[in-house]
Amino acid sequence: MKLHSVLGDTPIATFLKKYWQKKPLLIRQAIPDVRPPLSPEDLFSLAAQDHVESRLLTNVNDRWSLQHGPFHALPSRRKQGWTLLVQGLNLHHDQAADLLHQFRFIPDARLDDLMISYATDGGGVGAHFDSYDVFLLQVHGQRRWRISAQTDLGLKPGLPLKILAHFTPDEEYLLEPGDMLYLPPHYAHEGTAVGECMTCSIGFRAPSWEELGQAFLEFKAATLELPGRYSDPGLSPSRHPAKIDDHLLDRVEHQLKKIRATRDDVAVFIGEYLSEPKPGIFFDAPEEPLTLAKFRGSAIRAGLRLHRKTKMLYRGTYVFINGDSFRASAADRGLLRQLADQRRLPGGMLATASKDLLESLLQWYEDGWVVEGSS
Repeated sequence: MKLHSVLGDTPIATFLKKYWQKKPLLIRQAIPDVRPPLSPEDLFSLAAQDHVESRLLTNVNDRWSLQHGPFHALPSRRKQGWTLLVQGLNLHHDQAADLLHQFRFIPDARLDDLMISYATDGGGVGAHFDSYDVFLLQVHGQRRWRISAQTDLGLKPGLPLKILAHFTPDEEYLLEPGDMLYLPPHYAHEGTAVGECMTCSIGFRAPSWEELGQAFLEFKAATLELPGRYSDPGLSPSRHPAKIDDHLLDRVEHQLKKIRATRDDVAVFIGEYLSEPKPGIFFDAPEEPLTLAKFRGSAIRAGLRLHRKTKMLYRGTYVFINGDSFRASAADRGLLRQLADQRRLPGGMLATASKDLLESLLQWYEDGWVVEGSS
């Protein structure tokens, strides 16, 4: 399936110009004959694992309850009005990762994760808004969406989740399996299950400027170099011992002005920041380590692909993978960019890889970041 097929008859350029971060778009049969990435039973088993982020929401007579997983027991599927949310399903399930990758017409630097919502009849999370773009893909059953362009985004107080205090829908849609609704940030919406249903939410990263600023200051602090030490050899007798004098302030100000952010600093920071795996994400090393020669032969035969949890980006001479960064040589740059863009390298291409690149790939293989097989 082509990447842009999830937009139906809407070309990518048209979608980005007319709808992206501007207004909703309903796409009937965005993915015809769609199937859930996994069954409800498998989803429930996944939600019982410690390393999986999951939430259970129930609503009885407008009284909301929120619990965080893992869940070793869930309400009966015959009971109405409850919802199970599993975040980052693409990190734990190959089919979900493949589904997420169909949205790579948006850059990986913005693409975040795939959350799946299982709900019994009447289940939902209430009227709310998201601070990021979202595609809501129906994969099983039916869900009724009511949406609103309202500017009143005040929340009900005292609830365990963010529910709008006032919600006045403008439009209403009933989504069947394969249908998808795109919503820009801060667009009010409410989804209610009509019978048992499953919905995939494809979300995008939209960190606040404050969050980015704090992360960048931490990045700069780790690499800061200001040689020397404060001194004042021309110090005069103090008539006011508690006063901070201009000379001290001038000297400190002069040194601190040397702390500047170059474009290269920003590029390395943002590449490492956006490729950093989320907390709680771990990789499994292969059972048997390989020598470089054996790894090369095996990789040429089978090819390589990024593990579904791996994030890989690049800019200019820099390559970023799972929070690490390095400069790639001109000889290796093409293969590394191919791996990042396509998330796989056919074995034939690896026959021309330099020793330095093979050593890096072997290290990533041993770390569990890349695995054998190009399909």
